Amino acid sequence: MGSGLFSSKGEGLKAFTLFEGVLMLVLGVLALIFPVLASAWITVIVAVGFLVGGIVGWVSNLARSRQLGRWYCFSRLVISTLFIVVGAWMIQQFRGGPLEGGLVVASLAFAIGIVFILEGLVSMLVALGHTRVSGWGWGLLNGIVTLILGLLIVTMQAWGLLWVIGVLVGISFLFSGIDLLAFSASFHGDD
Repeated sequence: MGSGLFSSKGEGLKAFTLFEGVLMLVLGVLALIFPVLASAWITVIVAVGFLVGGIVGWVSNLARSRQLGRWYCFSRLVISTLFIVVGAWMIQQFRGGPLEGGLVVASLAFAIGIVFILEGLVSMLVALGHTRVSGWGWGLLNGIVTLILGLLIVTMQAWGLLWVIGVLVGISFLFSGIDLLAFSASFHGDD
């Protein structure tokens, strides 16, 4: 009896994971087909995410300030502040209406590029400051990749900025969908 209950719960979770994977794949494909539209819809979500992430970053860094060290805590507070400022600015810009949507999307893409540049630099500096810690190379690689992505974004022409968010999210959703489908397929194996 207990085995049947576990099996039905496992099947429910497997079905939900399968549904989520298919949904992510569909959203990813739609975002890649309509990247400018996807960028516009995502603009508000990203702006709110920046605000929430910045606030959580401030709280987290202040709560852990004694364990983090002065330089690391300061650099993380700077990044958290940047997230708050950029998020608030984008929400304020988005209120301009649909005619200014292109400017808002391009502005958000450019702001994301600047955040990536700063985040990449901070990640690289933190990794180089902790070369005795196992795994520091991954932090350095993360910083380098993030910095390069930021530089690519901020050097794009204005028309390129209109689709960059949709493409980034589309690719992310595609990989998430594939991951969820693979996870669902191997969830409990065949009984």
